[in-house]
Amino acid sequence: MKKIFTQTSILFALIFSLNGIAQQWDGLTLYSVQNSTTARLVDTANVTVKTWTGLTTGTAYSPYLMPGGILVRSVKLTNSTFSGGGSAGGLQKHDYNGTLLWNYTHSSSTYYTHHDHCPLPNGNVLMIAYELKTQAELAAAGGTNATLTTIWPEKIIEVQPTGLTTGNIVWEWHVWDHLVQNVNSANANYQTSIVNHPELLNINYLSTKDWMHMNGIDYNPILDQIVVSSHNLNEWYVIDHSTTTAQAASHSGGNAGKGGDFLFRWGNPAAYQAAGAKILKVTHDAHWIPEGHPNAGRLVGFNNQGVSSSVSSVDQIMPPLMSDYTYSITSGLAFEPSTYLQRNSGFGYTSNMGNSEQYPNGNQLVCMATSGKIYELNPAGTPIFTITATGSTSQAHRYSTCYINNAAPTQPTVTPSGSDLTTATASTYQWYYNGTLITGGTSQTYTPTLSGIYVVRTTDANGCVYVYSAGYVHSITTALEEMQGKNISVYPNPSSGIFDLNLNYQNPEKLKVIIYDAFGKVVYEVENHWRIDLSEFGNGIYIMSITLDHKKPVYKKVVLAK
Repeated sequence: MKKIFTQTSILFALIFSLNGIAQQWDGLTLYSVQNSTTARLVDTANVTVKTWTGLTTGTAYSPYLMPGGILVRSVKLTNSTFSGGGSAGGLQKHDYNGTLLWNYTHSSSTYYTHHDHCPLPNGNVLMIAYELKTQAELAAAGGTNATLTTIWPEKIIEVQPTGLTTGNIVWEWHVWDHLVQNVNSANANYQTSIVNHPELLNINYLSTKDWMHMNGIDYNPILDQIVVSSHNLNEWYVIDHSTTTAQAASHSGGNAGKGGDFLFRWGNPAAYQAAGAKILKVTHDAHWIPEGHPNAGRLVGFNNQGVSSSVSSVDQIMPPLMSDYTYSITSGLAFEPSTYLQRNSGFGYTSNMGNSEQYPNGNQLVCMATSGKIYELNPAGTPIFTITATGSTSQAHRYSTCYINNAAPTQPTVTPSGSDLTTATASTYQWYYNGTLITGGTSQTYTPTLSGIYVVRTTDANGCVYVYSAGYVHSITTALEEMQGKNISVYPNPSSGIFDLNLNYQNPEKLKVIIYDAFGKVVYEVENHWRIDLSEFGNGIYIMSITLDHKKPVYKKVVLAK
């Protein structure tokens, strides 16, 4: 791929640096005016260094770049059933030179993509789509709005590209499978209390034709979860992506064990009859702050009327995530937090659309959509850089030239190897357990001590692109069964404190025993002792790692019961 820096842009960057504007986050900003067949990359000296022109269909809502400079845009196709802001119907991929790589359509009289999409680590794409339900279907679901002839609930599809115009829907989620109501006791989705079922959406809350009007979608590869934002209901919703499609239609399964139910929702407690202030007032672009950034793990969204009916804001919260992929909530109350943790405003107002991005130096990019203004704010919230587009821009995103110039490596795979987990060779590695970074887990191979879900992140040879594996479910029980042939036993088990090892191994030169507690923490370590005394520790389950003569360790589950 050709270089995209020009001598002019380098000169401007030098001048700006000498004038004290070196605090910008480096990279190229991508935007495409709505309905335009053009997309642009602008450097931090406000010089356009790349333009895609003559694209076959106008941009509907959001443009993104995939590694290697591949442009991915939602595109607007006419549909006689569905309409409204953010209308799309299709998605296109073009390479850096403008060649059309994929032209996918998801538009009919019963479904229609709209607004945002999200490229995934496996090369697939998540898309938001309307689906049509009739008045009869609404009434059958306990809906009471008899004035509606149709209602457009949302679905999310994951599409795998298979050809220039084709794709397989490999996963899908429908909000229609996760409704609740308290007016018709004959229906299966009837509950006497709405507030005690925040995992479900009240079919009778503000039900209109374009009911939820989802407009933003993001994916967290460490948690394997999705967040979406709803313009009309003023909420953000987190759902589990680790499910199968069948599980996503149910209330069980997946990493969190809750199927396709909402794991977390925030912004408008009245939507599920909970007490609390409505913080979100016309919201867009819900997303997570990624790792490697200040405040990583927070959820962020554009709040169009956050400060007032004429002042927008970007709001951040830290969701109450639990260690088992679920989110804490007190029954009968709203999800915490009760208000935003951080709010940035002072950049003006956009009545509709808009997005933000957070950067490792603490800066933020804010796209003002209807005004065409794209600002970079420093950590104090002061604008330090402005791009003015000639038209409405729904979203803008910034990418490093390294990311643009280098294709993504193959998505890594976690593979068991004896008692270890391993992945393919890469330049760097980082392992995660149940959605949490493992400190020191930075090698190609990791030895797990607990049952759970493991993810590895690798980096390409140029150090440009992170890629995350799918989650691997590891069972210590399975590992123990595989070790039975080694004829190593521990007795008595359970024990009140003293455990003896039967090694069936004559005169090993070295024996090493490590004891881990239920949280994977090393609590005891000894060498060349056949009797292990754990009497000073509390009752519970422990994992004993037994290593003979520097061979791979054998793991045994032992129970301390005094």
